Amino acid sequence: MKERIYVCHTYYHVYVTFLKELKLPKEKQGQATLVLSKLSNDFESLKERAESTGLFEEVIEFDEKREDYFPQLKKWREGTGNFLGNLWYRIQFTRLYAKLEEPFVSVDFREYGEIYVFCDSDPIGYYLNQKKIFYHALEDGLNCLKNFDAARYDNRGHFGLKVFLSRKCNLIFVQNGYGKYCIDMEVNDISAIRYPCPQYIEEPRQKLVDRLTLQDKELILKAFIRDMDSLKAQIEGSNGIGDKILILTDPLCTLEVREQIFRDIIEQYKQEGTIFIKPHPRDSLDYRKLFPQYPQFDATVPMEMLNFFPGLRFKKVVAVLTEIKAIQFADEVVRLGEDFMDKYEDPLIHRQNEQI
Repeated sequence: MKERIYVCHTYYHVYVTFLKELKLPKEKQGQATLVLSKLSNDFESLKERAESTGLFEEVIEFDEKREDYFPQLKKWREGTGNFLGNLWYRIQFTRLYAKLEEPFVSVDFREYGEIYVFCDSDPIGYYLNQKKIFYHALEDGLNCLKNFDAARYDNRGHFGLKVFLSRKCNLIFVQNGYGKYCIDMEVNDISAIRYPCPQYIEEPRQKLVDRLTLQDKELILKAFIRDMDSLKAQIEGSNGIGDKILILTDPLCTLEVREQIFRDIIEQYKQEGTIFIKPHPRDSLDYRKLFPQYPQFDATVPMEMLNFFPGLRFKKVVAVLTEIKAIQFADEVVRLGEDFMDKYEDPLIHRQNEQI
């Protein structure tokens, strides 16, 4: 029996996985398997860099497939016009999706003593529950359920019944702690979640960061920073600039509207200092082409990692919907939030929790 396996879908997931593994005693480190799902992220050369740290026994890439990859599923996503008909279709969808996903699953999860899955709403959640394999879920992003309780939003109407059919009967699948084979779900702050789930357990991310040694931080940086010399030169060069404003992007709206959002944000804050841009890892807008006049950080570096550079300091960090409480390298942090986004798209798109 192998020790542990982590299924990650984003750079942030991998970062948290590093934090969790580094919390373990030295003799238990180096025994876990890290799985990088290519479902929603291009991890470029992260696999090789993660392997070079020696923190994992194995690093595997997972060619997880979305539901639209399988034309057989389309029928079962269509509505029937009544609740019982829709429920029957959903039961068929749940079973078939897991079956179709199976050939693409790159490891035998039954070989592992502990399984950790970030974002079990992705196909891996369906697969594990249909295969009756127990696992631990972890929140997709820092305090993400505070801003978007996906399980309750996706299952509006008869939520209690749907949870029963998922948690007790395994006929359908409800993510984020409500699956029959989900042992528990790890979140950063239960008090921030409006509707706590009995399976939620709290593991504050900041506590994991605070216990890192200098050696631990260097190991993390070795995995995530593609060009350390360039990053250090960029940070050192910024020291003499004076007031600096860091804009964190989000993969919001259409590309055209997204470009307008960040042009407006830059216009609003550029009088306060020199603008720096940190693109989101999943943001496909080409900021280097559109905003070449502003210094930019590598999109693949989780923003929390900038806390590891004591010489880096910003007057202000500005984000739209990104959770920014973990930032320690700024005098002030600003999250523009839903009111700001109302000007650019239908509020129903980003005010999900208000529709539960």
